Amino acid sequence: MSENVARRGFLVGGAALLATGCTSNEPAAAPTSAAPAPAATGGNDQPGDRVVIGFSAPAADHGWIAAIAKNAQATAEQYSDVEFRPVEPTNDINQQISAVESLIAAKVNALVILPNDGQQLNQVALQATEAGIPVINLDRVFPDKLAYRTWVGGDNYGMGVAAGHFIGKQLQSKNVSNPVIVEIQGIATLPLTQERSQGFEDALKEYNFTVTAKQDAQFTVETGNEVAASLLQAHSKIDALWNHDDDQGVGVLAAINEASRNEFIMVGGAGSANAMREIQSGNSVLQATVTYSPTMASSAIKLARLIAQGKGMSDLVERQVPQSITLASETITRENVANYLSLGFES
Repeated sequence: MSENVARRGFLVGGAALLATGCTSNEPAAAPTSAAPAPAATGGNDQPGDRVVIGFSAPAADHGWIAAIAKNAQATAEQYSDVEFRPVEPTNDINQQISAVESLIAAKVNALVILPNDGQQLNQVALQATEAGIPVINLDRVFPDKLAYRTWVGGDNYGMGVAAGHFIGKQLQSKNVSNPVIVEIQGIATLPLTQERSQGFEDALKEYNFTVTAKQDAQFTVETGNEVAASLLQAHSKIDALWNHDDDQGVGVLAAINEASRNEFIMVGGAGSANAMREIQSGNSVLQATVTYSPTMASSAIKLARLIAQGKGMSDLVERQVPQSITLASETITRENVANYLSLGFES
């Protein structure tokens, strides 16, 4: 995924708007890339004031971003009181700024923005807020808290922790000492990538393990393939590999299969449907993936509607929507994959 990457987790923290994680012990039909939107029920889902929700996200150059847009659209269509107004997705920073400015000029009632880069779009988000338009910041966070009303996104540090504990426990159970642990990141310069790596490192410390080598693969299939091939060539024996992103994992797995390597365990990241099917097969080095679900876009639309209508979340005591909601990262293994396969996105 290039710089318009973001990524993935499956449960909506304490507010649990949509479940996450993935499981399947029986072969299942290929799921769609957008998770099935739950039927609108409950007091907050009854029709209220009509609101226009603007939506801006990067172009769909990988499965996760494609699922973000599909989930947002599907959820908006649940509500007769919501007019969904998406702008053309783009990976160009200036074009995204212009697109958001057009939504501000149109005086939408709320804005859901997944920025290509939170730092570079911070100013236009501030403009929206100053114009009285609440901004729901999706995934990649704006550095200025005045730039958004509510943030909803995944737990990047938690992804690393989950991956580290799965690998640590597996290697410990096999009495492996001084293991060779390889890490394939997304984009190394992004804060989300750095948080994932820090969580991974911190979890491994509990087992007295460290990362032997790590390299970033830009969230793309092609680079994932190249980086994995290089790491496999550099290390004749590997005990464990964590790949941050299931989209780039398609290339990583292809390189592993091409090299006929199977002496190690692999953990993925995000919770794609194809990764889940690999886990489910029981015939792959990929034994787990840690979630970072695009269902967060569905939650963002729900939150935008509530905020625009002046409502709070019905399951909470407080009368207003929280300022931030962090999705939980779950570990999907062969034992639990059947329960969550329908939430996977196609890479």
